Amino acid sequence: MTEADAKCGSGVHAAKGHSQDLRKGRVSEPGRIYLVTATTHDRQRLFGNLFLGRMAVNAMRHHDGAGNTETLAYVVMPDHVHWLFSLTGNRSLDKVMHSMKSYSGKQIEKTLDAGRGVVWQPGYHDHALRKEEDLIHVARYVVANPVRAGLVAHIADYSLWDAKWI
Repeated sequence: MTEADAKCGSGVHAAKGHSQDLRKGRVSEPGRIYLVTATTHDRQRLFGNLFLGRMAVNAMRHHDGAGNTETLAYVVMPDHVHWLFSLTGNRSLDKVMHSMKSYSGKQIEKTLDAGRGVVWQPGYHDHALRKEEDLIHVARYVVANPVRAGLVAHIADYSLWDAKWI
């Protein structure tokens, strides 16, 4: 893990061969708010390329348009994504994440080189927010990742983030 990863709190991700451990105890509830972190394969810094980062954003936004999610906040870091959303449809959390990663992965592979290989690390980390958790505080934490990681001095200088309240 790099120093920037440690600063942004992205050290929690599926290690190779352990993605099944992340699924233990996972519950998918419509209406529940989730904070999900998905990491690129081998921590490739693919999303340092704004065009590729927008592909991840478009995949998340697709689920909003399909009625599966309501995105509350997200940030696309160079090698991972933090996505805060409410599960609004009848697709499970696992299906939403599989679809987001599959769609964006295919687009990225097509853009770069069809023979490149895997884009996303297997699995993802999720945290179902409890009712008493301060949603605005969590959203601020999510979008402040580029500042904490030292990528920019001010969040306004970073392109790959959004929050419902801003």
